Amino acid sequence: MALLQLIPSSSSSLSSKPTLNPNNIPSPLNPNPSLFSRRTNSLRRQRTNSLRCSASSFSEKHHTNPPKSNDVVELPLFPLPLVLFPGAILPLQIFEFRYRMMMHTLLQTDLRFGVIYSDAVSGTSDVGCVGEVVKHERLVDDRFFLICKGQERFRVTNLVRTKPYLVAEVTWLEDRPSGDGEEDLEALANEVEVHMKDVIRLSNRLGGKPEKEAQDLRRNLFPTPFSFFVGSTFEGAPREQQALLELEDTAARLKREKETLRNTLNYLTAASAVKDVFPSS
Repeated sequence: MALLQLIPSSSSSLSSKPTLNPNNIPSPLNPNPSLFSRRTNSLRRQRTNSLRCSASSFSEKHHTNPPKSNDVVELPLFPLPLVLFPGAILPLQIFEFRYRMMMHTLLQTDLRFGVIYSDAVSGTSDVGCVGEVVKHERLVDDRFFLICKGQERFRVTNLVRTKPYLVAEVTWLEDRPSGDGEEDLEALANEVEVHMKDVIRLSNRLGGKPEKEAQDLRRNLFPTPFSFFVGSTFEGAPREQQALLELEDTAARLKREKETLRNTLNYLTAASAVKDVFPSS
């Protein structure tokens, strides 16, 4: 699900400065940055027997024994020009030799690696999300096609090595109770869902599609995983997505998403009004 003409909130800068030197980072894989695009959905249907990225893919707990926030572990890292959220599905194609080496290692261990956002302007962020390989296909030329699912968030604390691929020590991130006291997270999540439905409806109208009423987007999700799901739909605004990923307060994340959706809705409402006045434009 993509939101058209996403208008980020006024506080769209990253909440923490990048700490890794992008000059030392191996070149990225070949991801499709549009996780919910028509092409990706088609490819996913062909290769994964209906694995889909939807609200139902997001669970409150990803493991029976989730890691503790003070645990320190070593994790291989993939710097990519996209942001992975907990619960989201990410298709990747691995073709570079160094990453093929890493995949051979991962397939013999725990199938988990860290995805961190990186671009030429912002550098490489120090907060990312674990991607777990849930399906893989080894091609004849030793390339790999992967379907990964976002798991825990992490913060890089120490770079262990850069060759042949990045390996870093990381600690786990978890949302803390809101500093505003008793926040009504359910009410916030419901408001965000309403805004999402309105954005989808107007986006469909501007795109010449039927204005169907959006179905239940929460799918009984708790507020925290729902906030991650919402962030994952903000395609085309990776820096805003990174800022949402780095927040450690569910209420703050939902409020920021609400503001972004409201700004987007205002834009779409104005565009829809112009289209009504000038149908041929």
